[in-house]
Amino acid sequence: MQIGALQRHATDFQMAREATGAPALLKRASETGRRVAVVGAGPAGLACAHTLALAGHRVSVFDAREKPGGLNEYGIAAYKVVDDFAQREVQWLLSIGGIELRQRQRLGRDVTLTELRAAFDAVFIGVGLGGTHALSIEGETLDGVLDAVELIARLREADDLSTLGVGRKVVVIGGGNTAIDAAVQSRKLGAEQVTLAYRRGAAQMSATWVEQEFARAQGVVLVEWMKPLRITGERHVQAVEFERTALDAGGALHGTGEIVRVEADMVLKAIGQKLLPEGLTGLDGLQLTAGGARIAVDANGATSIEGVFAGGDCAGHGATDLTVQAVQDGKLAAASIDAAFALAAVKAA
Repeated sequence: MQIGALQRHATDFQMAREATGAPALLKRASETGRRVAVVGAGPAGLACAHTLALAGHRVSVFDAREKPGGLNEYGIAAYKVVDDFAQREVQWLLSIGGIELRQRQRLGRDVTLTELRAAFDAVFIGVGLGGTHALSIEGETLDGVLDAVELIARLREADDLSTLGVGRKVVVIGGGNTAIDAAVQSRKLGAEQVTLAYRRGAAQMSATWVEQEFARAQGVVLVEWMKPLRITGERHVQAVEFERTALDAGGALHGTGEIVRVEADMVLKAIGQKLLPEGLTGLDGLQLTAGGARIAVDANGATSIEGVFAGGDCAGHGATDLTVQAVQDGKLAAASIDAAFALAAVKAA
């Protein structure tokens, strides 16, 4: 059963009905007088804001970018999201009322968590993972080496895709959905040869087999068991040297010593993202997971600081890179915030 397609059909149907004047499916409760700050207008933040607004609370959403939507707007390949769906969905969410958007407001630069805690009754952090992991190999700073998420964002913001240059021979390093998106998009932009290299096998890729098969159908060459060693070139990238890998008897990955050279004039890195500590480190008491990889939260999204919640990719609940998980995080945190407000009202009475 194609659950995702059924959900999409139901959502499109209702949004189209409401756009033509049909009664709204959801109705906002009466005003409670409570105010909540949401940091990040991605799937987690928007889901949290919408759920809180439905409960009658006032929500201000702070986001660093020009447009709301997070990865739905900037992180998914253009060929996957047509008809400006991300922005139409945001407008539908805002139509419930009680939600204020504040764009170009970066945490740590334009607003601080300390300020938000002082001005609002609760805070939800849904900033995602703004940083990217480095390959940490020779040649990574050569011209022509880009982060895949940067390329995808450029494509989503461009009015004319023909103005965006792409290499003739593109190498994408990674095994997730972002790597697939970057590889397929490169082909669609005119790259003659696109190679997606992953250090393990196809079964270990986080990209689904459907995504992998789609990439192959678009002409992308998927190469398994290849670990990048160095990127060669004088000023501009000319090739990527890989070492073939294998699993030992204990299941650990190791190099075999065999070197493979793949010519390239563009290299796209898609080896995962990381939490940017900007705006978080100055808040005393906010606990992060081991190594500072995520914000530590409980099952309801509560952080170590009272009144501060987190969700989506920035939260350390073990699941990342899934829009449905981010939306669920936002809704669970909103329910927890609403319950806390109700409990406070009972105690006050």
